[in-house]
Amino acid sequence: MQSFVNRKDIKKHWKPKFQNDGVGARGRRIIGSRDMSTKEMDPFLMLDLFSIKLPAGFPDHPHRGFETVTYMISGKIYHEDFKGHKGTIGPGDVQWMTAGKGIVHAEIPASKIEASVGFQLWVNLKKEDKMKEPAYQEYPKEEIPYVDKWDSEGIRARVIAGKVFDVKGSIYTRTPVELIDFELDKDAIYQHTVAEKWNVLVFCFEGSFEIFQENGEPKKLKTYMAAVLHASDDEEVLEIKGLEEGSRFMLIAGLPLKEPIASYGPFVMNTDDEISDTISDYQDSDNGFEGADTWESDIKDLMTE
Repeated sequence: MQSFVNRKDIKKHWKPKFQNDGVGARGRRIIGSRDMSTKEMDPFLMLDLFSIKLPAGFPDHPHRGFETVTYMISGKIYHEDFKGHKGTIGPGDVQWMTAGKGIVHAEIPASKIEASVGFQLWVNLKKEDKMKEPAYQEYPKEEIPYVDKWDSEGIRARVIAGKVFDVKGSIYTRTPVELIDFELDKDAIYQHTVAEKWNVLVFCFEGSFEIFQENGEPKKLKTYMAAVLHASDDEEVLEIKGLEEGSRFMLIAGLPLKEPIASYGPFVMNTDDEISDTISDYQDSDNGFEGADTWESDIKDLMTE
């Protein structure tokens, strides 16, 4: 294994707390909390690890100005929007939705017994992209590029966005980001090159890891712990070691947009005036929200059955 001197140092590590969301839903809020603010993790607005069952869910609600990413670990989620798009995503599937100028949708778990577990990530959009038409990128598990070097190096990875061992993710990212699900064997070491100025977060959701540092002792991450690494003006390397067989972590990295953020619930724009316009557009069913006042999803009824 090649040795690097330019390892990335840890800025902060913590165990994200639970937070209520939707209707009856709870999740670990990793980005977008007092522990890790949106400003500190530009271009990311929010990251949750959710685990929900019926009758909880995320019934009809709007978005504007950013992208929502849902990556399932186990169970299933139904989704439906006011433009007629609907479907189901299950373990290993990805839905990358560009809300753009306006979308109204619902996301509801499929079972009262089996929890639907996954990540939801909100990625901010540049000012020039915020009012684009809504769009979807949906990939089943089988179509997500997969790296399997388990026998030789003890590493597996599902590459949603970004690159691992020259294997590139399928998602087109309007905002430059990486989103990768890694699995490491006990004592396996992985070195991931991070571009200059990018913000990087590692979240351990199974097992435990050790992150090596350039200017300090290695830091141990146990299950449900997160670590943010210092951004640098130079290309640096995240070096991480698995401490248990089959340990898994999500790598989230992105180039900061460095644009003003004005937000109100599910709307994220650049100015307060734009937020006011967005609220008016939604209330008036105008400028991207046409039909929002009369639309109701079918799947929201699952929450009361």
